[in-house]
Amino acid sequence: MDDFEGVLEGVGTRLRALRQERGTTLAELAAATGISVSTLSRLEAGQRRPTLELLLPLARAHQVQLDELVDAPPTGDPRIHARPVKRKDGAVMIPLTRRPGGLQAYKQIVQAGWPGGEPDQRTHEGYDWLYVLSGRIRVLLGDKDIVLAEGEVAEFDTRIPHWFSNPGPGPAEMLCLFGPQGERMHVRARSK
Repeated sequence: MDDFEGVLEGVGTRLRALRQERGTTLAELAAATGISVSTLSRLEAGQRRPTLELLLPLARAHQVQLDELVDAPPTGDPRIHARPVKRKDGAVMIPLTRRPGGLQAYKQIVQAGWPGGEPDQRTHEGYDWLYVLSGRIRVLLGDKDIVLAEGEVAEFDTRIPHWFSNPGPGPAEMLCLFGPQGERMHVRARSK
């Protein structure tokens, strides 16, 4: 039982470290999880016993596995098992990062003809970077109409109206990095 108590006592320290590492306030975490600020504060201070009902939303908000919060013993398998998300428009998004805020990385797979319909350029806060792994991706960016092929990259401020599609003939895969306003992916060429 002593090992069990020791594991539970360490949860608060790990929760505080995760939150601070990500630059998240207790109020922001409370809004993301539905757990009150006072409960979060008591958890981090070790004054409240962590329960599954509290740990699950916290693991989700911090984008970490539950066993990372409770410092479960290693299983010997270091792989991350990302769960693909199928969107309503048919795209499959595979998260490659697991922390909220900051830069987010996804692998996106889209079928030929995706997303269908007429172009509908949108804007939002942020900065996008995309790399085409296979296939072709059409990018409408303001008044520019560009088709990116395998190995090509685009980066842009998302306040510029934009829209993506797969002109075919086959499926396309791309890596996408989405960042807060002003954050940019910097690609440097190697010197010869």
